[in-house]
Amino acid sequence: MTIIDVHGHVSSPAELYAYRSILLAGRGAHGRSGVKLPPDGVLRGAERHVGLLDAAGIDVQLISPRPFQLMHSEKPADIVRWWTKATNDAVAAQVAAFPERFRGVAALPQAVGTSPEHWADELERCVSELGFIGVLINPDPAEGEDLGIPRIGEEWWYPLFAKMVELGVPGLVHSAGCRSTRESYSEHMITEASRSVISLAGGRALVDFPDLKLIVSHGGGSVPYQVGRWRAARYLEQTEVEAYDTKDGGAVAEVEPFDISLSRLHFDSLVHDRHGLDLLLKVIGPERVLFGTEIPGSGSPVDPETGRSYDDILSSLDAIEWLGADKRRQVVEGNARRLYTRL
Repeated sequence: MTIIDVHGHVSSPAELYAYRSILLAGRGAHGRSGVKLPPDGVLRGAERHVGLLDAAGIDVQLISPRPFQLMHSEKPADIVRWWTKATNDAVAAQVAAFPERFRGVAALPQAVGTSPEHWADELERCVSELGFIGVLINPDPAEGEDLGIPRIGEEWWYPLFAKMVELGVPGLVHSAGCRSTRESYSEHMITEASRSVISLAGGRALVDFPDLKLIVSHGGGSVPYQVGRWRAARYLEQTEVEAYDTKDGGAVAEVEPFDISLSRLHFDSLVHDRHGLDLLLKVIGPERVLFGTEIPGSGSPVDPETGRSYDDILSSLDAIEWLGADKRRQVVEGNARRLYTRL
């Protein structure tokens, strides 16, 4: 059995982030310039990363650029595009250093003011030239500001979904930075995961694109744990439709139950808590949960109750006795192989 972690991010040398600082300082005035990552720096970062995977019992990790560094809300759009290409190239360098341990997942140049049609070229490059097998999707390129960007379940996103289906790559829905003073980056991440689930479950995207594969990060935010609220909301929607339709003697339209809409989505296991993971698996089902840890990431601190890091999700999974060996294998390997067909 191969333990496949679908939620990881690149470990790059400092030169990459120095390049980001230059882009932000110059706002494109000095051109793209580019960055050359030192091979020894790439190797050191990759070796440390592999050591952490070894300690966690992970065989293969799918890595993407670090979301909070993606600066989608920065201007002009050129620096976002240049930075996205540089970070995707950094992912490719780490994959090349340890091709048996890593697979690449592309970030998109989702600059505010651009549309999904403008992101397709970079996705095509990453899949066709760099051999990437998935894509990272930020559902809120405005990064917490109200700039009128449609929610992810709306037709505005359809050109991206069409390109993903064409290339056969699934998407990990994961927010990026947060400019709002109302919430922190971590709060924003969970909020956007929740809003994405509700938007996708309430829209037609996954009906119009039946081959589209989306995995909502961080266990789907609050939705799997507040699922009763959304079931009730869908029931109220049905009663409102019935009241409207029957008033004029028309046929009553059917509103799809929330659980059926929800069943078109997948979720990762990154909830940092055994009880939360247990509930996620029971509500969503093991066939739609993919193993993800984000190692190394926000779960690295040690949980004083267990003596293990919060991102030791494999141990939490092993502690769920009702899961059984077959369903456990489905979560840690089978679902990833089914969705990531380029794996």
